[in-house]
Amino acid sequence: MKPASFIHHRPSTIDEAVQLIARHAPEDGRILAGGQSLVPIMAFRMAKPPHLIDINEIAELDLLEIAGDALRIGARIRHSAFGRDRIPGPTGALLATIMRNIAHHPIRTRGTFCGSLAHADPASEWCAVAAVMDAILVARSIEGEREIPVRDYFEAVMTTALRPDEILVEVRLPLLPTGTRFGFCEFSRRAGDFALAMVLVTMRIEQGRIVDPRFGIGGAEAFPRRLPQVEAILNGAAPDGLTWARAAALAAESLDPLEDAVTSGDYRRDLVRSLSIRAFTQVEA
Repeated sequence: MKPASFIHHRPSTIDEAVQLIARHAPEDGRILAGGQSLVPIMAFRMAKPPHLIDINEIAELDLLEIAGDALRIGARIRHSAFGRDRIPGPTGALLATIMRNIAHHPIRTRGTFCGSLAHADPASEWCAVAAVMDAILVARSIEGEREIPVRDYFEAVMTTALRPDEILVEVRLPLLPTGTRFGFCEFSRRAGDFALAMVLVTMRIEQGRIVDPRFGIGGAEAFPRRLPQVEAILNGAAPDGLTWARAAALAAESLDPLEDAVTSGDYRRDLVRSLSIRAFTQVEA
């Protein structure tokens, strides 16, 4: 199928874009960045927005820089940008590793980091990164700018705190400290498919003990989240098989899994348990 007819707007400034979305949001006007989520839905006519506000001409949104202790990511930054050694340290290494797990190369060259968070698919790798790293999301509307902590952002499957008349213009990720190790593992039925579950863990190891652990899951629930109860088991423990097994078992038990006709909740719990062990093993390497 082909999309229903729409009017294509190409603003050149953020102010112009927020004026357009304020005017057309009541008619189901949408923001277009990479289009890797919106355009397929439009092609199946599951969405018929009469207005598309295309933000690809807004140079202000082409932002990828370190400011203080955070990485600023603008709404025009593509997935593939994180594979060019542009970001130093463990933060850059983590983002480059995860980027390679996103879909296929053509999608990585067009889809955007902020677009993934705006769409909020449970299987989004970047949504899991934002949740685990305590991101701050910056939304702009005609009323001004507001910062949304990630803990207040995700509400349900593909449902967020972003208002229809707001544009997600930037995401700020706190930088990981020097010496941080990480592990990331996801499972999909075919390479490039949506993940049925994923696990991301970061930590430092000092004097044979785990310090500052962060542990989160994605894909398996309605939205990604950190699991503080798992982090409590990890914190101060020895990085060994017994710790990994205890943490993985608790992660599986703590799950409120998605279920569908072919994937049961128990299957997703088993996936999270197995993926957790694999992610912990990557930390050891």
